[in-house]
Amino acid sequence: MSSHLEKAIQVRGQRGFLIDDTVVEEHSFPLYINEQLFGNLVASDDQLAELAAGFVITEGLADQVEQVRVIDGQLRITATAEVGRTRSIGTSGNVELSIEPRMVHADLKIPSSEVYRITKEIQSPLWEKTGGVHCSVLFCGRDLVVRSCDVGRHNTIDKVVGYAVLHGLDRSTCVIGCTGRQPAGMVAKVARAGIPIVISRAASTDRGIRTAAAYGVTLICFSRGDRYTIYTHPERIEGIEWEDSS
Repeated sequence: MSSHLEKAIQVRGQRGFLIDDTVVEEHSFPLYINEQLFGNLVASDDQLAELAAGFVITEGLADQVEQVRVIDGQLRITATAEVGRTRSIGTSGNVELSIEPRMVHADLKIPSSEVYRITKEIQSPLWEKTGGVHCSVLFCGRDLVVRSCDVGRHNTIDKVVGYAVLHGLDRSTCVIGCTGRQPAGMVAKVARAGIPIVISRAASTDRGIRTAAAYGVTLICFSRGDRYTIYTHPERIEGIEWEDSS
């Protein structure tokens, strides 16, 4: 992932210091689906095949991805069962696709200890260095299979899902861990990918929670240190001693 040094003034108290600050770069990549220009994806410049494959799945644009090519910065997808699309403005000001998610049907259950283990892996040396990227991880069968970072939180979900798509993984056995907030658009991506559990260090929104409840996603947020909050479908998390503090 590209980054470079920028001259800046760091202020501590009332004193200023000239510094060389490491800043991540963002790029724009044209996306073609079945030879038709769909639009541009603004993202970091790594895992581009995964980004493209994951995007068409998590946005409901196709049921299957047959081929992904990255040619001179262009992302070219050959996919089946492309569907129609409408658009709306999302919570980050980005254009989102209004395509109904599918219900997630999965028998996956994980112990509470696994939530903590996954959360510990949601980290990135580049984030620690720059503070300018989000991070997502994908666990399948209790194994960490890929970690993805990007300037966009949506892109990190696309990249880990794209990895699963390109490697033929059974997504119903997978868990996503991420740094980003979980509004409806983010949760819908997880549901369209058929992934039953998402764990975030950040918060959700009311619509994010309703989306997870409606489409069968176990939504866990505020996973930090020795605590986390389950909002929907808690039956997938085992080994918890329940107490009602309401």
